[in-house]
Amino acid sequence: MKTKLVRTVTVLISVILAFFWLYPFIIIFINSLKTKSALFANPLMISKSSFNNYIQAFKDLDFVQSFFNSLLITVSSVILITILASMAAYALARTNSKISSIIYYLCAATMLIPFQSIMIPLITIFGKIDFLNRFSLILMNTGLSLSLSIILYYGAFLGVPRSIDEAAMLDGANTIKAFFGVILPAVAPMTGTVIILNAMKIWNDYLLPSLVINKDGMYTIPIKMYYFFSETNSQWQLALAGLVLAIMPIIILFILLQKQIMHSATEGAIQ
Repeated sequence: MKTKLVRTVTVLISVILAFFWLYPFIIIFINSLKTKSALFANPLMISKSSFNNYIQAFKDLDFVQSFFNSLLITVSSVILITILASMAAYALARTNSKISSIIYYLCAATMLIPFQSIMIPLITIFGKIDFLNRFSLILMNTGLSLSLSIILYYGAFLGVPRSIDEAAMLDGANTIKAFFGVILPAVAPMTGTVIILNAMKIWNDYLLPSLVINKDGMYTIPIKMYYFFSETNSQWQLALAGLVLAIMPIIILFILLQKQIMHSATEGAIQ
């Protein structure tokens, strides 16, 4: 009886917490279907709705081009981050020396440096060599995100027994084959976590892309979202529709990787 009561209370609390978590998304979706007057009249109530806002937002955002730019930058950056961070973390985790410890702590220390403090020198240097484009933005995203990713992978690799490395070597695999064929798949949950964290950060970033590629028709979805706001008029109904379109890819990615993320979180709690 007591177990049943505890389970019922747990489910009830979970439902309440889920409602509070989903409530902002529900409000955004409901208001994205309203006219501007209906939105400001009563934003918390459901009223007559249509998908005209989505059609207009799709056109105003130049969604195909902005989506392609965001996708190209995000996917390329995440791939580079995942490969470089995992290889660096593996080398640090498998090397017992003062140098590897110093490098690890330097990675941790760089996380304390705010981006705003290096923003102007970074953009100035890249501008002087005429290297402000999508490729340079990918390199910047990679460099700025490596520290956290290395630290996450480092902890994961410490949990992988060295005997797995040795077994792969005995089977005839070299270091590269052993890493990509055996070691990296062993920390797949952490890879999922690294991917989703960096994808969310890069996909939603406005500041860095606005400094690097906001010219010559190059723009990402967050940059283009400012089309709906001006000094004299703010089209909130279109902005909310655009916001729904913008967050859908990340929600889909999170759904696909949620098992790996939860597994990674569980392993971290156990360790």
